[in-house]
Amino acid sequence: MNQPGYPPPPPPAYCYRHPDRPTYVGCTRCNRPICGECMHSAAVGHQCAECVGAGARSVRQATTPFGAVARRSATPVVTYTLIGLNVAMFVLQMAVPGTERALALWPVAVADGEWYRLLTSAFLHFGVAHIAFNMLALYFVGPPLEMALGRLRFGALYLLSALGGAALAYLLTLNALTAGASGAVFGLFGATFVVGKKLNMDVRGVVAVIVLNLAFTFVFPLISGQNISWQGHIGGLITGAAVAAAFAYAPRAQRTAVQAGACTATLVLILAIVLWRTADLRAMFGL
Repeated sequence: MNQPGYPPPPPPAYCYRHPDRPTYVGCTRCNRPICGECMHSAAVGHQCAECVGAGARSVRQATTPFGAVARRSATPVVTYTLIGLNVAMFVLQMAVPGTERALALWPVAVADGEWYRLLTSAFLHFGVAHIAFNMLALYFVGPPLEMALGRLRFGALYLLSALGGAALAYLLTLNALTAGASGAVFGLFGATFVVGKKLNMDVRGVVAVIVLNLAFTFVFPLISGQNISWQGHIGGLITGAAVAAAFAYAPRAQRTAVQAGACTATLVLILAIVLWRTADLRAMFGL
């Protein structure tokens, strides 16, 4: 009497990454055989390393309402870099006499072709108290904005605010030497207000900071006799708020294009102001 037998087990396959290792397990995504070392637990079964990596790349990263990659914690690289640049330039000022004269915003020199002063002036400061106040403000205001906007947008906001402040100072002053990151910092103040409104946050504290700083801008010169570039502060504040509004309220479907277009339009407007003022000063001084 014959007993029913069991069919022999199928021959093992061999791991596609380790051909010398037999296995009966296959990747649930690509069906390639994988050994114990190459197995990665998945929702169902196991996957190979390549499929796990491909799946991770296909997952869309969460973003903030402004288009930046959402991170729970991230080092504010741009903020710290800007602080470092400002401090390095201040050390250069202390070490090399005449740096302020060579790089600060002086309208006559800008009209004569030294346009770089519009940017370099934003990284110079007149004294320890000047740089200390601006860097302290940047240290507190910069990181939250950088996290919300992302590094690229935050960097563009800072530089456009600095240029906006410099452009208004260039437009409304004549024989004044202007320097400082205040225009950029005021731009960050304006951007913080706009971002806070977009996120339905309580912005009364930000408004108080802006009002107090504007009051200081206009009152301090009357008390001390020292000049403060209110033009740079106002220009930076307006520019920062306008750029941040474009970042915050750009339609989601065309967000990147609208944000880039707004930055470009702002830069073109600043350039137009500079060109108009340059032509006016060159005619005035016969340059």
